[in-house]
Amino acid sequence: MSEIPLSSPDITDAEIDAVVDVLRSGRLSIGPKQDLFEQQVASRCERSHGVAISSGTAGLHILLKALGIGHGDEVLTTPFSFIASSNCILMVGAKPVFVDICPQSLNIDPKRLEAAITDKTKAIIAVEVFGNPMHMDAIEAVARRHEIPLIEDACEGLGGKLNSRPIGNVGRAAVFGFYPNKQITTGEGGMILTDDDRLADMCRSLRNQGRAVATDRSDSVGTNATGSWLAHERLGYNYRLSEINAALGCVQMDRLDEMLEQRRRVANAYTQRLLDQHDLILPTGGTDDADCSWFVYVIRLSPEYDRAARDRVIQGLRRHDIGASNYFPPIHLQPFYKKQFGYEPGSFPITESISDRTLALPFFNQLDDTQIDLVCHTLTVMLPRERLLLDDAV
Repeated sequence: MSEIPLSSPDITDAEIDAVVDVLRSGRLSIGPKQDLFEQQVASRCERSHGVAISSGTAGLHILLKALGIGHGDEVLTTPFSFIASSNCILMVGAKPVFVDICPQSLNIDPKRLEAAITDKTKAIIAVEVFGNPMHMDAIEAVARRHEIPLIEDACEGLGGKLNSRPIGNVGRAAVFGFYPNKQITTGEGGMILTDDDRLADMCRSLRNQGRAVATDRSDSVGTNATGSWLAHERLGYNYRLSEINAALGCVQMDRLDEMLEQRRRVANAYTQRLLDQHDLILPTGGTDDADCSWFVYVIRLSPEYDRAARDRVIQGLRRHDIGASNYFPPIHLQPFYKKQFGYEPGSFPITESISDRTLALPFFNQLDDTQIDLVCHTLTVMLPRERLLLDDAV
């Protein structure tokens, strides 16, 4: 059998045809596919506005800019995430302040969050880690009590729900990312969602080099004689999403429910095969009120194991042509953050303990039962060796 990759996008002839149609149309940017894609995602998440952007990172960046956050401000966020969720805070000159996580949800612990709020706290970026919305309602309640804008980093969670409320519907605004390993992909791309008219227009301006929001579509592509294409009201960025990417996204949104079901199938198959492995902590699909959207399938070695044991298992899987990885290293212990802020091991012990033991298994829509069997068999052959090494050390 050939290599089993860690992830793989789900692209059909329908996506390919949609992209070819755009290429033939001659309209490659700021066109009807962007409008449709924004409407599809906003409608799915029961939001008034969707603003398509070039990446989830870009969305977080311009949201902070649009909210007026900058030098001297602090933004509370999680140390257990992809690094973009804190890098965007640095990009506006503010300081990320980390809050340790709940070991069950892997999201920010709401009780610790409230204790971390100070006069300098100007926003909260809360990540739905691995697509799990657990505790987001409690986090939102904290933000409301203190009148602090909450940004929902929903980049990993399209399609999930909390108490029947869609992921992407929490807080002042939400951001999705559409990298190829996500529930849907546009190749590169993302989406800002909000019910705030003024915030949406500011984000539209910031993504488009600071131009005014066009009321005439011809103006937005530089064909109108007024010349407003070269008029810039504020510092902005080139964070637009092309028509090519948006066309891909439109078809993927049409297929979203089908793809979510495929991902549930793969997750359930892993869980059934690994349930009796006492050295593993398996992810859950949520709780009675939180419905996870499966982004990845990340297991953990039980607490008595260390990072070295986890790394040996990863290398063993890779030697058998099975994609595997750790997920995520603590942000505060990344070299730049250690140097910039002086963090040391022990700063956020729950994050560090969990991070040392995480193991991402191959996870994508087309993963079949034979491949899942092979992954699980290879993994379970390795675990007794690690148990023997552990017992010997004790």
